[in-house]
Amino acid sequence: MKNKYFKPDNRCSSIFLVCKILFILILLNSYPILTFSQTYRKISGWSDDINNRIENFLNTTITMKTRKVAVFDGDGTVIGQVPYYLADEALYQYADKYYKGAKDARSISKLAILQRMVKDGNNVGKSYVEDRVHFLSGMTPSEIMEMGYNCYLSSYQGKIYLEMKQLIANLKEYGFEIWILTASPEFLYQKFLTEELGIPDTHILGVKAVVANGVLTDEIIMPIPQDDGKANVIPTFIKARPLIIAGNSRGDLDMLNQSCGLKIVVNPDDSTIRGKEDGPMNGYTVKQYWEKEGAVIVKCNDVANHDIKFHTKLWHIRTNKSNPK
Repeated sequence: MKNKYFKPDNRCSSIFLVCKILFILILLNSYPILTFSQTYRKISGWSDDINNRIENFLNTTITMKTRKVAVFDGDGTVIGQVPYYLADEALYQYADKYYKGAKDARSISKLAILQRMVKDGNNVGKSYVEDRVHFLSGMTPSEIMEMGYNCYLSSYQGKIYLEMKQLIANLKEYGFEIWILTASPEFLYQKFLTEELGIPDTHILGVKAVVANGVLTDEIIMPIPQDDGKANVIPTFIKARPLIIAGNSRGDLDMLNQSCGLKIVVNPDDSTIRGKEDGPMNGYTVKQYWEKEGAVIVKCNDVANHDIKFHTKLWHIRTNKSNPK
């Protein structure tokens, strides 16, 4: 028999619905890992051992509440550098097109900078790296970005390492910030790396110079991201201790040692025994040293495409060593 004094109304139904929703939310919060788990996707071309090391490390970061930062060197680490660095090819390509044979003061002064760079010959040296910026001074940031992008399209398409793209995709899945740190002028690399890797151009750091009245000046902003300077860029501009750092050469030693988690070394040299000037690497090849230190050593295919005619070759800049996979 129905109770004539009790009449269910819409208010009771609403209270019941709210209680039901609260109960479901409590259940979901009790199982955060099962509900919001990250998924590691195996990187094709790398061994199961390497994939397992990376996956196991990433799984330890799932519950971290602080910034998760990964830093990658540019040339030779995310993009191929054989036979020449893109930064060099972009400059010599541009000079041959716009300055060579011209008699105006600007063209003469820009060609003089390149002649000084060629005479120096050490295209990983501090003065050479600074002269790249001097060559670009007077141009707008967008013009420099287009110069790098056009060089990428004409001579370096397909040179981004597929394995590194897969690694970066995994890191994004696990909530990492991705940063690129290069010794090349940063505006030169920002457009094409942003497009290829899907990261903000502000996360692509290179040699910086003051922009005044809309154009790049000769005033270089310290630190220069080269050798120990790369390590100094991290606390100066990124402002977080990276959990993962990837590099490829002796010049990445100080940067790699800033990692408090994984160190990944791509195509490390195994033929040149480093000397006393290389500090802790003295007596080792780059590969031997990082094997000793427990870094993750990986291979990515980096060979010359002989169908491409490089302007850098005509300027007699040394070639980089091939790394067939």
